[in-house]
Amino acid sequence: MKRKNILKVATATVALAALGAAVYAQDKQDKYSLKTPSGIAFSDFKGYEDWVMVSSTHTPNDRLKVMVANPAMIKAYRAGIPGNGQPFPDGSKIVKLQWKFKKSTEAQFDANVPDTFAEVFLMQKDSKRFPNSAGWGYAVFNYDPATGKYTPTADPTNCGHACHLVVKAKDYVFHPYQQR
Repeated sequence: MKRKNILKVATATVALAALGAAVYAQDKQDKYSLKTPSGIAFSDFKGYEDWVMVSSTHTPNDRLKVMVANPAMIKAYRAGIPGNGQPFPDGSKIVKLQWKFKKSTEAQFDANVPDTFAEVFLMQKDSKRFPNSAGWGYAVFNYDPATGKYTPTADPTNCGHACHLVVKAKDYVFHPYQQR
């Protein structure tokens, strides 16, 4: 009798563990499976966490922003693009990581530091896929810190090609590669 009870408890434990794992896996989001309505996939930017920093900025809307670019775009920057009048080559990609900020409680001077991650803005140069926007594709993925999930947005108020028209002379890229 004891053996049957132990077997029942063991079976129930395994079933609950499997159910818990399934719920956890369902709750955990794979950001690389997301795609925007414009067709830009987060997976096109896999590895961006290790790309080279291009620039940073602090905007009045509560954001600290860091721009990183893939090796193709960094190579183009180092060759003088866009300052030399040449466009970035197809395959160039740049990511703008955006955080809400807070005042540092540790620095002995006035310093803003990243607080809550807010969104990721992606730009991808592909003249064949994006012929109507000078070869650039744009995407925004909002991040919800409460759920840990990203949501692609098609919100027209987000900066896309229309916003970047003012920097046409720089091949539609706002941020120069900063001196090191």
